[in-house]
Amino acid sequence: MDDTDYKAFYDRVGQANGWDFSRLKVLVEDEQADIYEEVKRMCRKSDLLLDIGTGGGEAILAIRDAALLLVGIDRSQGMIQTARANLANAGATNVRFVHMEAEQLDFPEQFFDIVTCRHAGFSAREVAKVLSRDGLFITQQVAEGDKLNLKQAFGRGQRYGEPDGTLLRKYRLELEEAGFRDIRTKEYDTVEYYRTPEDLIFLLKHTPIIPGFGQEKGDFEVLRAFMEENRTEKGIRTNAKRFMISARNA
Repeated sequence: MDDTDYKAFYDRVGQANGWDFSRLKVLVEDEQADIYEEVKRMCRKSDLLLDIGTGGGEAILAIRDAALLLVGIDRSQGMIQTARANLANAGATNVRFVHMEAEQLDFPEQFFDIVTCRHAGFSAREVAKVLSRDGLFITQQVAEGDKLNLKQAFGRGQRYGEPDGTLLRKYRLELEEAGFRDIRTKEYDTVEYYRTPEDLIFLLKHTPIIPGFGQEKGDFEVLRAFMEENRTEKGIRTNAKRFMISARNA
């Protein structure tokens, strides 16, 4: 997928589902990355928080009591439509959702105390611009080794073939160049078991793990063989590889 394809994909997913995977039945072993649990521990009630790539807004709506004001932005109009519908249902008064590109943050300088970004692109310089001095930036990203056995079965996939750690090093360098300090990283690689074939199919249709899943001839035959080979009593086995970076603005 190129950038245009990704945007069209997220628009479709945003209108249909948002970024809500709560319906999936998945057993996770070992410690897993959870950026918003970290944010809850570090956030003050007086803080203003910006969430980049907010999707359907499910995550910041769930932590809305942690900050004074939470603003979620997304490049996908479909995601923002779903986020605003979720906001109306939640009745939260301290959350806003705005259609905006991460590469051009249209907010006052040093406006936010915390900026978060989960599984979405960001511009380190733009984050530095809108983040207060000594403000916290924290991002959680999908590593190259995520769903590795699944991508190997298909012979394609999100960042398939790229050396592990490439994205982490790229983002760390960009943060350093933008003047961030106290940069800390943590990596996670957990085992996941998807309870049913329907759970795994839902994941593939609503994420870019296997770009164009179901559109190429033989995709479902490859998936059937993969599920047979990786089926266990706990479910269909794969992995979730993530990394987290936290940094302080200069």
